[in-house]
Amino acid sequence: MTSKQPARRLRKSPGQVRSAVHRAVIDLLSDPEGADLTIPAVARRAGVNHTSVYRRWGGREALLADVVVTRLERDSRLADTATLRGDLKAWVEAGVASVRTPEGRLLIHAVALSVRGSATAQGERARQFERRMAAIERIRDRAAARGEVPPPLDRILDQLVAPLYLRAVLGIGPPASGYPDLLVDRLLGDPDARRPA
Repeated sequence: MTSKQPARRLRKSPGQVRSAVHRAVIDLLSDPEGADLTIPAVARRAGVNHTSVYRRWGGREALLADVVVTRLERDSRLADTATLRGDLKAWVEAGVASVRTPEGRLLIHAVALSVRGSATAQGERARQFERRMAAIERIRDRAAARGEVPPPLDRILDQLVAPLYLRAVLGIGPPASGYPDLLVDRLLGDPDARRPA
C-alpha cells in the first residue's frame, strides 16, 4: 500500500506570479459575495505563497496600485496621431473606455478606499503614479519635438486625469459621448473658436 504524496505546487516564473496575483485581485474585487481582499486571500486565489506576495509588494495598498497602473497602461496604449490634440484625445478615450468597464471601476474604487496606508505603501503608490504620468510626459515630449507647445504636466493632470478618475471614484460615469473632446478642448482651447466663420 502506498501513501498519497501531497501534490507539489509547480514553480511559477516572476511574470507568471505577477499575472496570477493581478488576476486574483481582480477576481476578488469582482466577487459578488464581497470576498475580503487580503494578501492571504489573494495568494490562495493566485496559487502562490503569501510570503511571495508580501516580499514583492509589501502590502495590499502597493499591490492594488500596481494592479491599477498596470491595467491602465495596458488599456491606454500611446497613439501617435502626429498632433498633441490628437494624442491627448486618444489617451483620454482609452481612459474613458477603461473606466466604463466593471473591472476598471472596481480597481479605481479599490485604490481610492486604500489611500490611507503606511508610508511604504504611500511611497509605492507614488512610484506607480509616476509610471502613469510618464505616459503623459512621452506625449508632451513628442509634441515638443514637433514644435508644439504642450501644457505643463500639472495642468494636464488637473484638467484631463482628475475629472475622469474623480467621476469613477464617485460612481458617475463619463458622459455618453464627446467627453474626451470636451476635456481636451478645455485644456488646449476649442479649435473651432479660433476659426473664422
